[in-house]
Amino acid sequence: MTHTTTAPTLEEFGRALGIVHQVTRRTPLESSRFLAEILDVPKVYLKCENLQRTGAYKLRGAYNRLSQLSAEERARGVVAASAGNHAQGVAFAARELGIAATIFMPLGVALPKLQATRNYGADVQLVGATFDETNRAAQAFVAETGALFIPPFDDAAVIEGQGTIALEMLDIAPDIENLIVPIGGGGLIAGVASAAKQWAAAQRREIRVIGVQAENAAPYPSSLAAGEPVTIQTKSTIADGIAVARPGVLNFDLVQEYVDEVVTVSDDDIARAIVMLLERAKLVVEPAGAAGVAAMLTGQLKVTGPTATILSGGNIDPLLLQRVIGHGLAAAARYTKLRILLPDVPGQLVRTATIVAEQNANVIEVIHTRHATELPVSEVELELHVETRGIEHGEAVAQALRDAGYSVRVGERY
Repeated sequence: MTHTTTAPTLEEFGRALGIVHQVTRRTPLESSRFLAEILDVPKVYLKCENLQRTGAYKLRGAYNRLSQLSAEERARGVVAASAGNHAQGVAFAARELGIAATIFMPLGVALPKLQATRNYGADVQLVGATFDETNRAAQAFVAETGALFIPPFDDAAVIEGQGTIALEMLDIAPDIENLIVPIGGGGLIAGVASAAKQWAAAQRREIRVIGVQAENAAPYPSSLAAGEPVTIQTKSTIADGIAVARPGVLNFDLVQEYVDEVVTVSDDDIARAIVMLLERAKLVVEPAGAAGVAAMLTGQLKVTGPTATILSGGNIDPLLLQRVIGHGLAAAARYTKLRILLPDVPGQLVRTATIVAEQNANVIEVIHTRHATELPVSEVELELHVETRGIEHGEAVAQALRDAGYSVRVGERY
């Protein structure tokens, strides 16, 4: 396919960096020995955009785009449609530049994201049960009022703003050889990849760029195979920040030219990554932002040399975080579900609990059933949800119960 999109030059990315630094933080570039050991590379860097103002990298592209508006365009106001980080980025940037912002968000949007967007001064309109309905309402508002629509990723100035992350990373760690970047519509990776590759060319060296998508919303693998953007049918994913059905047109051209590989990760992979970042790095990261770490933990990345990923956001609803932590622990085999057949006589519950305790496992939930139709009259089923140290520990607990004469099934992790 012929490329029709020209990437911003390294000088233009540098100019954008000066613009976005008027409002953004130069977020930390932390290192992770734990991940370096998993990948068997000298270093792994984590670019902590979860600590950025508004909690995500989106402020960079939004501010760069809005700063380029003429006085007449600023007077018309700006409009965005978003369920989260783009909404907050546009609202914050508009407030800083004195521009009226109207943000359309879907009904049922997470309360923290709604409150944050309003707190940044935007007029929030809650419209539509799906994002498509929300977006159509935003476009209708633009047609009625003449306000300027700010797209979340398919825009040259937005791409330029997002690419400033690469310059910050390479300024601190010029030894980076691999960049792993979450992909939704492609605005982040289009900017980061084109900036990093041009920087590397100027240094007469190479940087490998790998994109990561949630497997339930991954239009890039099929689009790259087809040589053009294609629309897919997405499925539900916890990584709503990168749940996009079709690549952006400008983004696709730059991804096709500058990105070396795109991989996918499951929701279980992402949940494990969130838990790992909490435990090992003491960082709260939203599902989309943890996609790069998730890819590292799966073992599917074949890299050598210093490697970095971008923790693209930290805006996770506390209620979702609670569920994700539980799911992540289960996915890492830290919770085990045991189904045990017991004779229906007194003392069996105490006996099984004692056996579990002797294995240094912790019972967190008990379900005792005697009325299931498939059970013999003389037996009951005990379902134990047990906190363990991993798969081997869970199997050891189950085996100890079997050795005591019980029939035990290890149920699905939950």
